[in-house]
Amino acid sequence: MLQPAKKKQPAVLLLEDGMVFNGRAIGKIGTVTGELCFNTGMTGYQEIFSDPSYFGQLMLMTNVHIGNYGVLPAENESDSYKISGLICRNFSEVYSRSRSQLSLKSDFLNQEVVGISDVDTRALVAYIRDKGAMNAIVSSEVTDLDTLKTLLAKVPSMEGLELSSLVSTKEPYLVGNPEGTRIAAIDFGIKKNILRCFEQEGFYIKVYPYNTKLKDIAEFSPKGIHLSNGPGDPGAMPLVVSNVIEMVKSGLPVFGICLGHQLIGEAFGLRTYKMKNGHRGINHPVKNLLTGKCEITSQNHGFAVWEEDATNHDELRVSHINLNDGTIEGLAHKQLPVSSVQYHPEAAPGPEDSRYLFSDFKNLVGG
Repeated sequence: MLQPAKKKQPAVLLLEDGMVFNGRAIGKIGTVTGELCFNTGMTGYQEIFSDPSYFGQLMLMTNVHIGNYGVLPAENESDSYKISGLICRNFSEVYSRSRSQLSLKSDFLNQEVVGISDVDTRALVAYIRDKGAMNAIVSSEVTDLDTLKTLLAKVPSMEGLELSSLVSTKEPYLVGNPEGTRIAAIDFGIKKNILRCFEQEGFYIKVYPYNTKLKDIAEFSPKGIHLSNGPGDPGAMPLVVSNVIEMVKSGLPVFGICLGHQLIGEAFGLRTYKMKNGHRGINHPVKNLLTGKCEITSQNHGFAVWEEDATNHDELRVSHINLNDGTIEGLAHKQLPVSSVQYHPEAAPGPEDSRYLFSDFKNLVGG
């Protein structure tokens, strides 16, 4: 005899402006807070959840089905899920992909991820598109809105937060072929696929903590430096910016991605700002102004470099722009071997249109 399906425990999503969405509990029963952001990608939820750049954020997935192809641990972009919690429409407890090793439900329980499903995600995305990113709280254990409002009021704004120290490696480690060209990677929240792409170019990479100084990587004798992606506000990292200034002035080739791009901008006096909603998805069109070619890119960032600061800068030129809103997507130094992009050329998930940037860096570093 068929047993009736067990009802999921109710859950609530409360935004800092008082808007409430009701749904059902997924994952661990609990309460989580963070900045609410949305990702428009149709696939790659596992890579998104494990991307350190999402640390401190509640992830709203616009794709209606989440969990339907299960989980393959080898596809994680870090050692654990980094999102504060998940908001989605349909959360599948079963999966159909033969290569998957467990369900997303099991993985969420194993990693103690709190979430809410059965939310009208179309309405929620439309709401925060209009109002802008804001803090929120998700709870499947507390239903009293006054209590939730009190908890939410204590959550700091993402603007002004330094978060890389919470996701960066604590000790240096090595990746790649020891016979390859040596480069140093400063880990602000680096994704595994960035390291894979460098490996594919034949590099031998030593990954260093977020606050490493130029003198500390000298013993490795790197031929180039990578500044990785990561979470938080680049404007809240003055000590790191001072380290980056030394690196970009060293004469070594330097290549930055996402937060690394923003820190290079800060190092040359460009201000950064918090965007209304940011760019998070796998279909953002970008134009390479140096070649005239366009590419479809994977993106995840809530901060950007001020356009007015970068235009007609004495030392930097704008190398890439976003074709949706004209925001800056890349910088290149006019004399030094320093370049950066705001988007993610390694993708995971997303298209591989921008993988040429790793080859360009290889050519710049030499072998």
